[in-house]
Amino acid sequence: MHIEVPNMTRDLLLHRNRAPAESSAQVRARVEAAHQRQVQRAGKTNARLNTREIEQHCRLTAQQNRMLAQAIDKLGLSGRALHRILKLARTIADLESSSGIADTHLTEAIAYRKLDRRTGVNSGETPN
Repeated sequence: MHIEVPNMTRDLLLHRNRAPAESSAQVRARVEAAHQRQVQRAGKTNARLNTREIEQHCRLTAQQNRMLAQAIDKLGLSGRALHRILKLARTIADLESSSGIADTHLTEAIAYRKLDRRTGVNSGETPN
């Protein structure tokens, strides 16, 4: 997974108008809680879910299924890529303590996949 990080503005670099950031300890606690949530739900982390478990734990609404279908068509995604998106969307939801996958979780997971496609990570090309 790749995440695009934009350049910081001069004001942010100079610590002006900086919003309080989440501390490393807070991030760690959120990640540990998400990990625990996954293990309690499925007995394993989302990354280790098989196809049947993905269908069980990564349920989407009809609207989300249409959104995912459009992404499959537009990006030419494989079944494996589809499963990776679903598991990532479930993980994003877990990080937010959400019981279900919201539209924002799914669109974020698709966006990460789109970035992988753009940089050629999955095709063996060297990213720019």
